[in-house]
Amino acid sequence: MLNVKNNVELENSCTVADEIAKLNDLTTSGSVESIVRNATLFSEKNYPDHIFMSAAQILQGIHVEKPPDKIVVKYGSGCGLCSLNFKDEKSQRWSYELAFSALKYQDLLENILLDSGLYPCPSITEDRTSLLIVILYDYQDRKFQPRIISNKEELIPEVQEIEHYLYSYKTKLAASLARCRIKHDALTIDHILPENVRKQEQRAFTLPLYAWINIAKTSFEDICSALKKEGYSKVQAVSELDGFAYCVDEHCPDVLAFPPHLREELNNLQLFTDHKLLLQDKYHSLAVHSVKALLNMDDDIIVTNGCTGLTLAHMSMLTNQFTCSIFVCGVKSDSKESELLELFAQMDCKNIKLLRESFMDIDPLDHRLQKAKIILLLPLCSGSGVSDPVQFILNEHRDAGLLQDFSQGSVAEDKLHVLARQQLLELTHATKFNKVQAIVYCTCSVYAQENEKVVTKVLELNGEGNKAQPYSEIHLRLCPLKMCWLELQQKDCWKVLR
Repeated sequence: MLNVKNNVELENSCTVADEIAKLNDLTTSGSVESIVRNATLFSEKNYPDHIFMSAAQILQGIHVEKPPDKIVVKYGSGCGLCSLNFKDEKSQRWSYELAFSALKYQDLLENILLDSGLYPCPSITEDRTSLLIVILYDYQDRKFQPRIISNKEELIPEVQEIEHYLYSYKTKLAASLARCRIKHDALTIDHILPENVRKQEQRAFTLPLYAWINIAKTSFEDICSALKKEGYSKVQAVSELDGFAYCVDEHCPDVLAFPPHLREELNNLQLFTDHKLLLQDKYHSLAVHSVKALLNMDDDIIVTNGCTGLTLAHMSMLTNQFTCSIFVCGVKSDSKESELLELFAQMDCKNIKLLRESFMDIDPLDHRLQKAKIILLLPLCSGSGVSDPVQFILNEHRDAGLLQDFSQGSVAEDKLHVLARQQLLELTHATKFNKVQAIVYCTCSVYAQENEKVVTKVLELNGEGNKAQPYSEIHLRLCPLKMCWLELQQKDCWKVLR
């Protein structure tokens, strides 16, 4: 802590002029070699114009609205998310990542615009403020260096106009950024973020990527052989992951762990494009393996609302597809049903049955579910325990507005109350299925209101003369996952995992 404090004091002793002087060797034009070198040094991604446009639309829909008496920077009345079209999954992910980054630093970026005198600008209307903000974020993230523009890239006049406007004021922008850092005693702008947000970002940069093996299409041995041919080496533990390495997960034998910096490389591997390896957060795999540990060969499974298609496919891979059926609740729309059926066909899943009714609307005595012995309950939750908010939003098909909570590092009490109430209702309903012998309750939340308190309340109700089955409680903690097994008191399934 002493070293950090001394460094901050040293930074503060520098003048704004010193910060501007650092720009002396940076130009808005120059040789291709110097531009490539600078872009490599200062930016992991060189966004094309269309990414800025879609990121601006996302930000328009999720930016923080300030009280009327405090609004200085105005964002217009655009509809934001209503008309988004992405070229591919990578474009979608990049757009959301850029929008989320701009959202986290919204106050800082607005202050830079105001302090530098760049805002308001008569030529940039309020409806283009979101575009101005996302381009400014990327510009400062590249240390005010120009982008590399591919000859194949389709240029968008709106983006080019704002970009050139910012380029022409780079010295004033750098000076404003320096003043903001000095004001906040911040070595970098990351230190301006709330502590919870910083910790979340640290997790995202350090936690491994996880991928499960589709045993319907390949085998563990074939995957290891294919990875070896691609230059990947197998190590024994997560602590040894570095470069192009992987290891087998210690909890799930069909899951491989990779270093976090390999996401783009893995997405381009044929193993992934052929659906032989599937990238997915570990908590999904832990949930389905927990169900597997409690399951007899011919038992059926009920999966409540809020489960991803990949999680269902993974569950199918771990069951006997001829004797076990997986009933998925709440698939209400034709488009969602078609999307899932297409995925299941690609993955060779044959035992998944989609139900239109939501879990809460299903009668515990429904004749279709009388062989069901396990319920996997993945309730809608705050997602406060996830390491990568953007991937969480995209994978779970959640409302992008949830990124506001992630940008602040906390969830409002009223939102937690609403979520916890619904979780309590769903878990209580699950205990009413008399043939069910175990419930796996799993959230991505760090809050006790969505975890221990929900489970404890259900058990209390369960013991107060309730006609539902007499459940006891077993906890499995693997942060950021929070999972609980509720089991019939006369059934000891914990030994299955041992």
